[in-house]
Amino acid sequence: MDSPPFEARELVGLLADADRRRVFAALVLDAATLDDVRRLSRLDARAASRALQRLLDAGLVVRGDDGTLHLLEAAFAMAARAEAARAPRDDEHAGQPQEIARVMRAFVRDGRLLSIPTARAKRLVILDWLAQRFDPGERYSESRVNLILGQVHPDTAALRRYLVDEEYLTRERGEYWRSGGTVNPPAG
Repeated sequence: MDSPPFEARELVGLLADADRRRVFAALVLDAATLDDVRRLSRLDARAASRALQRLLDAGLVVRGDDGTLHLLEAAFAMAARAEAARAPRDDEHAGQPQEIARVMRAFVRDGRLLSIPTARAKRLVILDWLAQRFDPGERYSESRVNLILGQVHPDTAALRRYLVDEEYLTRERGEYWRSGGTVNPPAG
């Protein structure tokens, strides 16, 4: 496969600026001239020109022979395919069954929960992963549970509630303990 004209991270970098995103949106909406870009992006002439020039310099936008502007939209699909084809560098979820690893890759990066899945089946995979942060037989205060969960996601209340509702943790008189989830045998 030919290498794409842009790496995914380059495209993200180009669109990290708010003015460039507005110019990009105008081009997606078929702006073909600087005046079209200004009108659709609602940017002043200087901001629109500067952002457009950066996209032109990078090669994401080209001028046709007649002077019209053209966004290279195919660059996004090509960069996405190239990124997907890359071998995972350090797959933190290697060794997991395929279905679990797929869910974990979608929701967990570098040990952090990116978002709480809305689909129950996927959420159960994540809750099982979270439950393994709690030692069976040990009692935890709510503040300690929050500290443990806060290491992976800021919405500790929702995670705590899900863990209790799905019976991974039990709560009684302000104490929590692990009552479910996968238990890995000790290495030996």
